[in-house]
Amino acid sequence: MTEQGTRGGQQGQSALSSDRGGTTIDDAVVKKIAGIAAQEIEKVQVGGGTSAAVGGFLGSVTGAVTGSSSGPAPTTGVNVEVGNEEAAVDLTVALEYGVAIPRTTEAVRRNVINRVENLTGLRVTEVNITVNDVQFPEQRPMLGQQEQVKEQARQQ
Repeated sequence: MTEQGTRGGQQGQSALSSDRGGTTIDDAVVKKIAGIAAQEIEKVQVGGGTSAAVGGFLGSVTGAVTGSSSGPAPTTGVNVEVGNEEAAVDLTVALEYGVAIPRTTEAVRRNVINRVENLTGLRVTEVNITVNDVQFPEQRPMLGQQEQVKEQARQQ
């Protein structure tokens, strides 16, 4: 993402700056929002199968507990670049076998853009998605956590 388009080319003020001060959104915030938004789409696992399996294995071996009681935020497999007024998102996901990849990734892209723009005021310039695995439902170690994330989203 370049700063060229965020400063000189736009007219009017951003929702993040005013004559009374400015707001800066940290990369970690956008990363978490994008990961949760992607995870809200049915049959999508952020981070792909390998990273989720390794994370689940390490958690079971070490007894580590991450996140809150509602499950960790799905930020593995999410990279962002955040400027003053814009953000770009790169996602790595695994999809459940049988879903149409173009249709599902477009649903992920729309949801990520809507959530990031509405919650942060940043304009999302792009959402690039890499599908690195196709899984059967029983291979999805984070399925229970995904269901919790979707339920929380519905309640909001």
